[in-house]
Amino acid sequence: MTESLNRETWLASLRQQIAELSPADALSRQAQGALLIDVREDDERAAGTPVGAVGLSRGFLELRIEQIEPNRSRSILTLCGSGQRSLLAAEALLRMGYHHVSSVAGGMTRWKSDGLPIAAGELDADAAERYARQLRLPQVGQAGQQKLAQAKVALLGAGGLGAPVALYLAAAGVGLLTLVDDDRVERSNLHRQVIHADARVGMAKTESARLALAALNPRVQVEVRTERLQADNVERLLANHDVVVDGADNFPTRYLLAAATRRLMLPMVYGAVERFAGQVSVFDPRRNDSPCYRCLFPEPPSAAEAPNCSEAGVLGVLPGIIGLLQATEVLKLILGLGEPLVGRLLSFDALSMRFHEARLLRDPRCPGCGATAHFGGYEDIARLCAAAG
Repeated sequence: MTESLNRETWLASLRQQIAELSPADALSRQAQGALLIDVREDDERAAGTPVGAVGLSRGFLELRIEQIEPNRSRSILTLCGSGQRSLLAAEALLRMGYHHVSSVAGGMTRWKSDGLPIAAGELDADAAERYARQLRLPQVGQAGQQKLAQAKVALLGAGGLGAPVALYLAAAGVGLLTLVDDDRVERSNLHRQVIHADARVGMAKTESARLALAALNPRVQVEVRTERLQADNVERLLANHDVVVDGADNFPTRYLLAAATRRLMLPMVYGAVERFAGQVSVFDPRRNDSPCYRCLFPEPPSAAEAPNCSEAGVLGVLPGIIGLLQATEVLKLILGLGEPLVGRLLSFDALSMRFHEARLLRDPRCPGCGATAHFGGYEDIARLCAAAG
């Protein structure tokens, strides 16, 4: 009884300090520019949240409010389930120096009963728990997680680079991953291609990877294309995706990818490794300032000049490092965050443990994207690479 009285006294004290608005008045204030913050937990917001509200759990309010709204003069409204936690949240904001803070009386329960607009919750309880740490980032949140769930990524190669890329994109909740590879798992792959296992030696890499990804995150849709990317199928394999990841280990495939991604207007996240070094960049034909792959390599080098890993060797951890950088760039592109590696070539030397960034400008004479560039068909590109080999 005493505990109940103490709580009522505490609530009454808060209500003397903090203005309370009806949900209808809060909606009107929101329309005039006020920021509405839903301070409930992620799993509570999964059932729905007021249209236009920002989700920020009460426990992280003080830590993250300045990232969301640094202007302490803006009108802020707090909302919870029933109107109690929002009072506590409003008090915290007042203590932090925010001048115009109000709590929504009755919280989400009254908001619903009053028939006010609600955005359908994007996440169920499983997703809220699975992506909890990522959802806490203000730059991601439920809206960003929904972008990831709707994204379609084509991944060329389920080997050294493709393994970390696929694992981390699946873990992040990318909705569709299409794996393209015609190779089979060999025991010599396992020291770097960590998506495979000894028990799956001899299995198609696409199927082995699909099994690993399904075990990691069954929410992600994985489609497999157990075929070699060639002139006659490149556009079919890449079409209807949002981003293409280059996990190939040969120049003919990369030249086909470069041409097709330009024609389909798809960003290509490039990565390559050899011995103890690797490099990453992003070629995005949607941007007028973006170079293309052939600005970097106008003509394919010979096999002697650019041996693959089976010939030159590679430190096992190196594809993991480069693949994770590629996965990071994919997530940034999907979420619209940060500065992608467009016009920049990031190189990594494992022996000296140094990164080096070089500017990569668009070449006006580039045979792939220059003013006089001519596309003679994918068969011409295949012949060009065959002649270089």
